[in-house]
Parts: sequence; C-alpha cells; structure tokens
Amino acid sequence: MSSLVGGHSGPSNSARQGWPRGFWERHPAEVAADLIGWTVRVDGVGGRIVETEAYHHEDPASHSFSGPTPRNAVMFGPPAHVYVYRSYGIHWCMNFVCWSGAPGGAVLIRALEPTHGLEIMAERRGLANPQALCSGPGKLCQALAVTREHDGMALDHAPFAISPGPARGVVAGPRIGISKAVDTPWRFGEAGSRFWSRAFPRA
Repeated sequence: MSSLVGGHSGPSNSARQGWPRGFWERHPAEVAADLIGWTVRVDGVGGRIVETEAYHHEDPASHSFSGPTPRNAVMFGPPAHVYVYRSYGIHWCMNFVCWSGAPGGAVLIRALEPTHGLEIMAERRGLANPQALCSGPGKLCQALAVTREHDGMALDHAPFAISPGPARGVVAGPRIGISKAVDTPWRFGEAGSRFWSRAFPRA
C-alpha cells in the first residue's frame, strides 16, 4: 500500500520474522491494509487475514483516543504486541499494536480464512462450516482460543506465529460496529473473499 504517513525504523526482530523493516512502526491504516493475506496462528491454529480495521490515537473511535487506561495500556506499549479486549462484555477481540509518531494505534483483526487446525476450530465454535469459523472478530478469537490472557503478548513469540503472504487485491470501506468516525474508510479486506464478516460496499 502507498505510504499514508512517514515511517520509522522497525523492531530489531523484523528480519528474523520475515517482516519488512519498520512494518509495525507505521500508521495503523497502512498496516491494516498490508496485513491482508498474512497468516496468523495461535498454538498452530489460524489462517489468512482477510479483513482488518485500523484505529489511531487521534481517532475518536479508538480505545486510545482518551489516553492510557488499564484496559488499553498495551496500545501505548511497543508495536508488534497483541491487544485483547472484551466487546459488549461477551466477545474477545484481537488487535495488533502499531503506531507512527505517537503510541496508541492498533489493527483489529476482523476475519480469517481458516487454513490451520480447522477441526480444532470447529470443535471450539460448535460448527463445521469453514466460512463461519472466523468471520468476525469474536468468532475468530473463539476459534483460536484467544482471551485476555493473551493481552500484551509479543507477536514474535509463542503461542503466536505471524508470517507475510500475498493478497488477491485489497478493498477498503467504512468501519462497522462503531458510532464515531463512521465514514473513515479504514476497514480493509481481501478482494473477492468468501470469509469476510460483512460485505464491502461496491465502489
């Protein structure tokens, strides 16, 4: 994706992980678009990222907008870490911390195309349809058994494994499930995917 903001030098472990240098130390919207097609696994279970949303510290829809709290503290820590929160007191949601210029940015992982451990996911979710296993942030956390216990963990250490991969094109549109900055086009998806949480508006 073309640069939205100026970048910074990346974490020292970028090369070891196969991540482009400075990948996580950029604007969340850049990272969110570029994560499409990457694979994330938790204890070996996971799939290709096909839908994301970006949140920035100056974004009124972001948890970090009002500053650090015990809940969002990880967003103000180093990039390439996992921020997990409970949505509506029911579902866990997994985010990858990234930021440029100032801390407080993250990318919500909204949907995966399951590729690893489908039987385990089906057991955890109580259904077998691959398209329904990870088609939403709460669903994918249930399928990957992600909980608050994973909050603050580094993406370059077990149980996480995340690796770059190509996308079959990227589409963008407004974020969903929020009440502020609803027109900001920071929701990204793999073009033509059958695994989105919700369809994108037609251009």
